[in-house]
Amino acid sequence: MKHLKWTIYCMMAVTVAATSCQTKRTASNPGADPAHNSQNSLDWSGTYQGTLPCADCPGIRYVLTLNEDNSYQLKTQYLERGDSVFTESGNFTWNENGNQITLADRGEKFQVGENRLFHLDMEGNRITGDLAEHYILSKATATITGRYWKLVEIQGKAVVDGTTQKEPYIRLNTEENRVEANGGCNGMGGTYELSDPNRIKFSQLIGTMMACENMEVENGLRRALESADSYHLQGDTLQLFRARMAPLARFVAVEK
Repeated sequence: MKHLKWTIYCMMAVTVAATSCQTKRTASNPGADPAHNSQNSLDWSGTYQGTLPCADCPGIRYVLTLNEDNSYQLKTQYLERGDSVFTESGNFTWNENGNQITLADRGEKFQVGENRLFHLDMEGNRITGDLAEHYILSKATATITGRYWKLVEIQGKAVVDGTTQKEPYIRLNTEENRVEANGGCNGMGGTYELSDPNRIKFSQLIGTMMACENMEVENGLRRALESADSYHLQGDTLQLFRARMAPLARFVAVEK
């Protein structure tokens, strides 16, 4: 297996180097502002996929997952060479400007853009020319709509099962962009709007007016929905934010 991985790495390195020689190179982002860069300004964690050029096959299918703890998982598949998928994992590092990452065990470099990763040449430069668009991985956009999201944390405080009369949740229905919710006592409803990148806005929120013993969770959920302007989705966990500050609320997907 080690020999196989090394063979694949060598082939990929040759491919990138050979292609780079046939294209013009440009600095990936000289003079980037370290106070406002990809690392601290973009929602970069997630799964990216695409098909990179290959010297002697139709392409190499990449599925690269970047985690917030700076670890990664990479799945590669050589097209028209069988169904074998090679999986490896490791850590990645950011460059000083916070706009490039390097997969530590592979030496591959990527420039991190808005929902995209640009595969760089061995010197860390963007590849241009006729094949430039084939060196881009796009972020897979998992949907948050149509799922039952159970509230598990509000303003950094865990929501303990059984402390509310009903289970607090939200569900974003695609029909007329309606949101349904329950804060643990009262039902709520309204509309929502989604836009790129990972922006969300709730409006026209109304609900019933029953009085319950514990209204802290419900009031917190209502405030979170009213003020949220962005979200982060990783696996079955959804978080709502305002201005990329501390999460307002955290939910987990539940089959209902």
